[in-house]
Amino acid sequence: MIQWWQIILLTAYAGFQIMDELHWYSSAGSAVFSGFITGLIMGDMTTGLLIGGQMQLTILGVGTFGGASRIDANSGTLIATAFAVSAHMDPELALATLGVPVAAILVYTDIAGRFANTFFGHMCDADVENMNWNSYNFHYWLGAVSWCLSRMIPVFLALAFGQPVVEAITTALNGDFAWLGAGLTVAGAALPAVGFAILLRYLPVKKHIAYLILGFVIAALLGTLFTSVMGISGDLTTVATITDAEITGGDYNSLSMLTIALIGFALAYIYYTQNKAAASAPAAAAAVEGDDDDEL
Repeated sequence: MIQWWQIILLTAYAGFQIMDELHWYSSAGSAVFSGFITGLIMGDMTTGLLIGGQMQLTILGVGTFGGASRIDANSGTLIATAFAVSAHMDPELALATLGVPVAAILVYTDIAGRFANTFFGHMCDADVENMNWNSYNFHYWLGAVSWCLSRMIPVFLALAFGQPVVEAITTALNGDFAWLGAGLTVAGAALPAVGFAILLRYLPVKKHIAYLILGFVIAALLGTLFTSVMGISGDLTTVATITDAEITGGDYNSLSMLTIALIGFALAYIYYTQNKAAASAPAAAAAVEGDDDDEL
């Protein structure tokens, strides 16, 4: 059960995070930070970070170009984390059944906030023409209030009155509709891959393919290294009971030939592109000088 003080704090944070996203840029208006804060308030930061991290990966390539609205991943993370902790839901299931739908629905409240800001913006324009700076400051902050309410109202209503609905959904997904819950869990786990695909669609991948390969390989190596270090640290606790033969005959991870090949290909490609650019630079300079001589 979500306590009343948790509802108040989460509602206040919902208003704060949209203002941070629009003005202050302290990273408090991000999905992973929303999961961290919500998990801290609900008493389970692990669940909050899991949901926030997956939602952050989901929206990696999503942007608001011009005045376009996008899904409110921060509020979706907040709702999913709050109900996942209170109803003891699986984080991936909460993300798929609550986080993403709520984030999509709040597009409409985002549009409502933008409409309200248009009204206050005209007031600010009139204040500037009349040089009425006190009224300008007041109307400017009314615009901030409309943005905050566009998140605070739906979040408050969901937290205050949505608990029975969420508990009923959780019971159904764990009962007769377990097959649906399993499918939604798989879909939720695939969402970060969708986010990466959208991001790669807009990035200059063909131009910087070598750095993409290096980044992927290095990230994989760091993950392997971290796992190996954890295994070694665990083995050291029982080293007194291990014989010399067991120590020398241990199985240690090493670089595969594919890893070495990928690193070599990336470095060779970088070397090729740099030499190609250096070789074409004198020819381009000579062409420019020839054009100048023709003009003279």
